Amino acid sequence: MSEVTQICSDLIRFDTTNPGSGERPAAEHVATLLSEAGIEPVVFESARHRTSVVARIPGDSSDALLIHGHLDVVPAHAPDWRVHPFSGEVLGGCVWGRGAVDMKGTLAMTLTLVREWARRGVRPGRDVVLAFLADEEATGEYGARYAVRHHRELFDGCTEAISESGGYSVEAPGARIYPVAVGERGTAWMRLTATGVAGHGSRPPADNAVAELCHAMSRIASHRWPVRLTPEVATLIESLSDILGERIDLDRLEEEAERLGRVGSLFGAQIRNSANPTMLQAGYKVNVVPGTAVGHVDGRFLPGGREEFLETIDRLLGPRVRREFVNLEDAPSAPMDSPFFERLGAALVAEDPAARPVPYVMSGGTDAKSFAGLGIRGYGFAPLMLTPELDYFGMFHGVDERVPVEGLEFGVRVLDRLLTSPAASAGHSTDPG
Repeated sequence: MSEVTQICSDLIRFDTTNPGSGERPAAEHVATLLSEAGIEPVVFESARHRTSVVARIPGDSSDALLIHGHLDVVPAHAPDWRVHPFSGEVLGGCVWGRGAVDMKGTLAMTLTLVREWARRGVRPGRDVVLAFLADEEATGEYGARYAVRHHRELFDGCTEAISESGGYSVEAPGARIYPVAVGERGTAWMRLTATGVAGHGSRPPADNAVAELCHAMSRIASHRWPVRLTPEVATLIESLSDILGERIDLDRLEEEAERLGRVGSLFGAQIRNSANPTMLQAGYKVNVVPGTAVGHVDGRFLPGGREEFLETIDRLLGPRVRREFVNLEDAPSAPMDSPFFERLGAALVAEDPAARPVPYVMSGGTDAKSFAGLGIRGYGFAPLMLTPELDYFGMFHGVDERVPVEGLEFGVRVLDRLLTSPAASAGHSTDPG
């Protein structure tokens, strides 16, 4: 079994479900792997067992690159899986389990690489800061946010960062497309509260909080958000048109995304804002009208779209429903016209001549939002070659999550090229723009 396979399998066996008992055992394991390679880890907790690990590897330039990932995972219901989600079993050429893709496989690639460097005596082209963080699958309050607030000095000199949700292969006729994320949608998780008059369920409705909230939630769910093409998504669509050798109709983008399947999924959720009702809480007895009803909505907005998003939400809610934020984070972005973006693509092409790197905007969110507050430009780049039958997006938070062994080994080679090539210590942007 290759080292990256073993490390990935071992990490999956740590049940770091969020919410759960915390990340500490997995973090201690990571710290041990780093220490064995002569890398001194900094281990800290934001709360009991909410543990993160950060380490710095000196390079030829003190200008640093941050590689960050999260130790926690979302819950998994074992009876729904073909293998136990925390078994880390290697089956059919894949490592199975919760976190294989999101994102213990990526952590395994990073750990394998730096341990290889230690054995080979390799020095990277620039300082590399490694961060293995808690709590990304919630708000990051116990992980990246805590690290940025209380351990900011660990990230001194970092100008760019790479992390999850980019650099994976998407099969297309005659080519493999590799989306490299240059941004992500902003996050607006909201708690909605409606108040009314409590009373007997048999009386004529007067001021029903449940009904008021349901009407507001229905307006949100049925709202059709207008298409807004950001420059990054426009460039992505143009690049896909060139690769596919066919025109993508900008007036029918929703239909085009569906027609193109997995290729279309690269822009289908990134052409508009979204708001999805996710939770409802009200009442305690069928014949009692409660005085309060509460709901939650997962809102996401495009870069530059926060004001329009919130104005629309307030109009849809109406005056009777109060909103408050569970989590509000702006949409970060990084330059796609930059030497660093070019090097990300070149590292992929060097290992896969059929690779066609394209810029991409993530529909969800990552810890890049926290590091953007330090002026660190974040890119989604966790290189992974997938077999055609594997649905990358379907495995995120899905059942039977798994990652190909050959894909992990590919990722280690790509990261090695990126971080040790002569260009790695030259030509990176220092413009805080």
